[in-house]
Amino acid sequence: MLYRENGQFKTTYKSDQQLLPIVQDRWFIWSLVALAFLVLPLVASDYLFRALIVPFLILTIAAIGLNILVGYCGQISLGTAAFMAVGAYAAYNLVIRVPAMNFLVVLVLAGLVAALVGIVFGVPSLRIKGLYLAVATLAAQFFIDWMFARVKWFTNYSPSGSVSPAPVNVFGWTIERPVDKYWFVLGVLVVMTLLAKNLVRSHVGRSWMAIRDMDVAAEVIGIRPLHAKLSAFAVSSFFAGVAGALWGFVHLGAWEPLAFNLNLSFNLLFMIIIGGMGSILGSYFGAAFIVVLPLLLNQLPGWLGIDLSTALLSHLELMIFGSLIVFFLIVEPHGLARLWAIGKEKLRLWPFPH
Repeated sequence: MLYRENGQFKTTYKSDQQLLPIVQDRWFIWSLVALAFLVLPLVASDYLFRALIVPFLILTIAAIGLNILVGYCGQISLGTAAFMAVGAYAAYNLVIRVPAMNFLVVLVLAGLVAALVGIVFGVPSLRIKGLYLAVATLAAQFFIDWMFARVKWFTNYSPSGSVSPAPVNVFGWTIERPVDKYWFVLGVLVVMTLLAKNLVRSHVGRSWMAIRDMDVAAEVIGIRPLHAKLSAFAVSSFFAGVAGALWGFVHLGAWEPLAFNLNLSFNLLFMIIIGGMGSILGSYFGAAFIVVLPLLLNQLPGWLGIDLSTALLSHLELMIFGSLIVFFLIVEPHGLARLWAIGKEKLRLWPFPH
């Protein structure tokens, strides 16, 4: 079939099924990757890396995982931070009990442990959906918070309940400087993004979207709800587990169970609502928005010469979050990713030759 998209003719199935079928998108993504790896480390300060960029990258990984479950498979979850905690404590116990293990292997194993826990708590999705499933995942959040706070084995019998792992070391590279943390987390994010992008384009991703759109019809055409829903919970929890290990080891350095509380789960849900459900790019937009907004709210009154108390600023942050969620649900349910797509269509980018 011959058809035209953004001024470009698609003559083969292979060209249409490329990871980035539009030439302009490929140029844009390669430019962003070059900017992120080569330019940003030279111009950004240590404060920007610690307070803004590294948290944004890690939360993007978790948001992509949650988007796979909610946006692509249609299964509501309010316990993503709990699976991040599973990944963080699994990585901590692997590091202290098998010190010679490479941290990249630790990341993968921590993600797999979180995936197993996610499958366990995903079993109720086979019989319940909607609000009832959200309550079931909320129970996972409370149970896992309680477990890590009360079972001392997970914290290596720490009297205070907090843990402080040694700096990350990968093939002799000690990741201590903010720019080193940035490069490491950015590399992990690129790999996880490619993994997610290819998964949602595969037959597994198509089965998730079929379950999301109409599970009864999907079962009629041969898609197994058991396999589709549990695989979505497993993949989502794997991403959350990897993000949790990075959040604890690379960003926080030392943490306690409250570092992965319910507020973090809600923030991750806000990310995919504002960024765009069912969109990998929306996970980036949402994570950037949630990370940048509190810093802007803290700095904006000073720039305008307005003296506001810290308590008032925190209340304004919550009010703005709530207002924006209502706004996007009413005006543009597909979030910032959809606005970005509309903007590209209106700009009418010029065609590049193949």
